[in-house]
Amino acid sequence: MFTRVLWSMSLLLAVLFRTAESNGWTLQSNFLITGPKSSLQASQTYEYASSVAAGAQTAMEECKYQFSWDRWNCTDNALSMFKPNTLPANRETSFVHAISAAGVMYVLTRNCSKGAFEQCGCDLTNNGKKAEGGWTWGGCSDDIAFGEEISEMYTDGVENGQDARAAMNRHNNDVGREAVRQTMKRVCKCHGVSGSCTTKTCWLQLADFRAIGVFLKKKYKKADKVDYVRGQLTENNSASSKRNPGLKKDMVFLEDSPDYCRENLTVGSRGTLGRECIRGGKTTDKYEKKSCKRLCKDCGYVPKRITTEVTSSCNCKFHWCCSVKCSQCTKTVTKYICVQRESKNRRKNVRKKSKQRRRNKI
Repeated sequence: MFTRVLWSMSLLLAVLFRTAESNGWTLQSNFLITGPKSSLQASQTYEYASSVAAGAQTAMEECKYQFSWDRWNCTDNALSMFKPNTLPANRETSFVHAISAAGVMYVLTRNCSKGAFEQCGCDLTNNGKKAEGGWTWGGCSDDIAFGEEISEMYTDGVENGQDARAAMNRHNNDVGREAVRQTMKRVCKCHGVSGSCTTKTCWLQLADFRAIGVFLKKKYKKADKVDYVRGQLTENNSASSKRNPGLKKDMVFLEDSPDYCRENLTVGSRGTLGRECIRGGKTTDKYEKKSCKRLCKDCGYVPKRITTEVTSSCNCKFHWCCSVKCSQCTKTVTKYICVQRESKNRRKNVRKKSKQRRRNKI
């Protein structure tokens, strides 16, 4: 058994190394390769590996969703770690670390509740205790202590330096894990005759990961710029060298961010030229409705209206037995894309040609 585990681990690491060499370091390969294996047995390392990788992937998908209408939109290039800590120590990198630590903790905890690991199960710490509302702790609470412990081993294990950058990353990892705790929801079940709620039993469950993403996006917007003084993170330009207790709950960064309007792969920016934006629409929120201004106009570009035809299956019907037949429907879709602003001379030439065409028709 032990030999098979070692063989599987060597195979996994070999695949990860080949991926890293061809595509650059990814968050998943960083966690799996550089995590503190000495803290875990070989069998445990292999057992948790897929959950750690899935957690990092979950985090990146949520990152892309949360920043889909921002200038920095969590691009693949921004998330590739060709070497650890090569990205700027700015607000966006802070979010990447926080959401990654949260994602790893979340998937480990979720898989624990599903019975994927022998070392954990339900959190029964509070079971039997009475709460102020008259209900009783019971049921099977998600064991977030387990997820937090293993997540810390992997995500903080990458940050073993004693410098400002490592301190910042570890701090933001903590913020991400705390977000999982803060967003947990209480689920209750009533007990009694004929559906009455004579007694009520409650337990804690993980929230949907979308709630964690929203929570951390708010933290990102309120992040604090900090300095590194005598081995501690302090408020930027603070006269005191003591660590501000308020920073513990906040996302922090060391460097200011660029505007992300122009392409600069060094800082993880692909620019906004060619990006899609939204104009109007009843289903869009205020932030999305302002995306054309934020992505195009404020960056010196203009939103260009593009109309395309999209074909998809429609009017599907079930036929006995057993097939589904669909029609092919085509609809016109309008999009807005950020493009270069035309020069004055080009606009004059376009107007002249337009006038000339109108004269020729008369």
